[in-house]
Amino acid sequence: MTEELPTTFPPIEHSMARYQAACHGMQTGVMMLMEGKGASKETDPKHLRVGVNSAMVECSALVHILIARGVIIEAEWYDALATAMEAERDAYTKQVEQHLGCKVELA
Repeated sequence: MTEELPTTFPPIEHSMARYQAACHGMQTGVMMLMEGKGASKETDPKHLRVGVNSAMVECSALVHILIARGVIIEAEWYDALATAMEAERDAYTKQVEQHLGCKVELA
């Protein structure tokens, strides 16, 4: 069964606000894991920089192609981007909660 895709999307400004709020929460989670006891090697500066640069270039290229070909619209992209960043924030929330042994809200 295929997933029903939405045909309308919130204004780009709304999606960007969601993205920025979730991004801030994710950044807080990364910082807590980088500076906490038993920090992971995955947060070493070189690993982070290479990963960030690669992901940005790959994602940007794909989005430009999809929008240029009319496969997606810009508002759809921003809505999906915000949703994905919220999931990333939620994943860091779980990791930090496990690390600290208590409930946290990353904002």
